[in-house]
Amino acid sequence: MKYTWWLVQIIYTFVSAFFLFFGIDMMAGSYSLNDPFSFIMSFFAASFVILISLTLFISFPIKMIRVYRQINHQTDNKEQPS
Repeated sequence: MKYTWWLVQIIYTFVSAFFLFFGIDMMAGSYSLNDPFSFIMSFFAASFVILISLTLFISFPIKMIRVYRQINHQTDNKEQPS
């Protein structure tokens, strides 16, 4: 059970990285559109996808680092005699 949390966090990180690259590709593709309305809509949609996926891409590893440090701190306290 404890290893599934780490696996899920790693999968979420990879999924958010995929959507980050997808948003960058969508933003680059929006510059080839001829219709100004379509350009604005796809540009803002790509910006929104990039914003959310970058936030998640940063937050999942930070959460994993915090949990790893907490686990190491708990094991260090158990090993030291009182």
